[in-house]
Amino acid sequence: MHPFEEDIKKCVSVLEAGGVVLYPTDTVWGLGCDATNAAAVSKIFTIKKRADSKAMIVLVTGERDILQYTASVDLSLFDYLETTTRPTSVIYEHGIGFADNLTAADGSIAIRICGDEFCRALIKRFGKPIVSTSANISGEATPAHFNAISDTIKKQADFVVHHRRNDQTPHQPSSIIRWKDGEVEVIR
Repeated sequence: MHPFEEDIKKCVSVLEAGGVVLYPTDTVWGLGCDATNAAAVSKIFTIKKRADSKAMIVLVTGERDILQYTASVDLSLFDYLETTTRPTSVIYEHGIGFADNLTAADGSIAIRICGDEFCRALIKRFGKPIVSTSANISGEATPAHFNAISDTIKKQADFVVHHRRNDQTPHQPSSIIRWKDGEVEVIR
């Protein structure tokens, strides 16, 4: 079996069991779990030593997923996203079907349509949105590539993906925006 496929298969098994994976995304390496599983989300907060009041980003594969997991989306947002060159996470006002401890206190959720081949394959095979938060302790620098991730983080993940471990290309986190009345507000 191809290593890429082995990684996907193992990740799906870990995600289905409520575990945490360390995986490459279209931005930085991330800690991921089932975005609908509150216990799995709690594990990530614990690993990152992060307050559970701080929301995390969720990855999906397309516009249809956005429409399924949010309420009242301004469709002009999708036109805007087609013009962006940097991966862009959008804060949606009303997340639907996510773990309660994943959405912000006001019910909002940050979601990114992921273009990365590995992530898209993983999300499609898993069949649900996946949490994606940078692979670092909260407050520490975001690792630009796999070798910059601390051993503490690597040891706490239930599975560490092999795909792209040797990629030394520095990556940056996504931009984060809010879309309101046809206008973009840049958060990061």
